[in-house]
Amino acid sequence: MSDKHQKVIIIGSGPAGLTAALYTSRANLNPVIFEGMQPGGQLTITTEVENFPGFEHGIQGPELMDVMRKQVLRFGAKSYFKNVTEVDFSKRPFVVKTEDDTYTADSVIVATGASAKWLGIDSEKYYQGYGVSACATCDGFFFRGLKVIVIGGGDTAMEEANYLSKFATEVILVHRRDEFRASKIMTERTQKNPKVKFMTNTTVKEILGKEENGRKAVTGALLQNTKDGSVTEIQVDGVFLAIGHQPNTQLFKGKLDMDETGYLKVTPGTTFTNVEGVFAAGDVADHVYRQAITAAGSGCMAAIDAQRWLEEHELA
Repeated sequence: MSDKHQKVIIIGSGPAGLTAALYTSRANLNPVIFEGMQPGGQLTITTEVENFPGFEHGIQGPELMDVMRKQVLRFGAKSYFKNVTEVDFSKRPFVVKTEDDTYTADSVIVATGASAKWLGIDSEKYYQGYGVSACATCDGFFFRGLKVIVIGGGDTAMEEANYLSKFATEVILVHRRDEFRASKIMTERTQKNPKVKFMTNTTVKEILGKEENGRKAVTGALLQNTKDGSVTEIQVDGVFLAIGHQPNTQLFKGKLDMDETGYLKVTPGTTFTNVEGVFAAGDVADHVYRQAITAAGSGCMAAIDAQRWLEEHELA
């Protein structure tokens, strides 16, 4: 078999992609992983990970992904730090192009993930992982007894605010308008939460913080009123973004079925896309859970689905 032709190509290298690679490599399918722009996925911009089973005292996000990658490579998978620029699923074998080469594959596992939407201010990026987060379920525990902001106006923002109120002493929900996109029932539930306060017609202009002994921490935020332009400084210990996620599926538009927001559609209970031999795993097809462990689980499912599909078509 040519080095340019593979039984399995995996696009993406977060928990879903690497778990898919682990299972397919142990099935002697010799997968090739294209790691893309962000090797290791979202966990590489996460500091402490305490909710991934098997690490009693927690582990740093980049370290966890490094451990997973080494485990995968030990079983013979190949990893290329290349971006996939084009795919053709209309013919077989499938065609996968990078900036400098063309590969073919009998099967493809898409694990390109989803990216949180950010405000786009420098201080947000500077304190990301040090008080700035886009996942309350992942990081809420670290803000026990502290004061936090949630930015957003949809159901996700309401859910995040209610969840964080289990840990934080006060949650301030900041929204740029005075009307919410959230459903009425979610809005009313949040409004009844005594720990949650609302600041409408307000945007976050700047995130404030400090750095001591090489350790960064959020200490406050500058809030700007959208009507009169006035700026207020408040003290907070954390800032949570809940303005949505964007699945990384631009590459597959017109080639794989997606929902209205761009998440890949799979057959319920499987990782099968609408194209036989192409499978989707992780956050690229999951707009509900978005956890490292669920991504890893679906990566396992995609590997087993791919293996069985290849065997059924006598390609394994």
